[in-house]
Amino acid sequence: IDFDGTFEYSNVIEIEINIPNEFSLSQNYPNPFNPSTTLEYQIPSDGFVSLKIYNSLGQEVSALVNETQSAGKYSITFSADELPSGLYFYSIKSEEYTATKKMILLR
Repeated sequence: IDFDGTFEYSNVIEIEINIPNEFSLSQNYPNPFNPSTTLEYQIPSDGFVSLKIYNSLGQEVSALVNETQSAGKYSITFSADELPSGLYFYSIKSEEYTATKKMILLR
């Protein structure tokens, strides 16, 4: 409202909040990779999340996430500088969801 009593409405602004409605673990990219790759996942509710990397023998080689997280989409870069070439698995676990995918490290 101006001093003379005139007024004007602003344009409507819409805000979209993208909270995922389901758990998911995406395929890493690039795959095969050298020496780093990106892992993406989404969680629909707050809770404890564990994201770990395993070698082909099932031995844990890295724990990327091991904490309580808020609902949302996440992206993590995994660097395999110290690991030999080969097949690796990454696994996400929460109270309600578990998924495992494979990735290949080529030197």
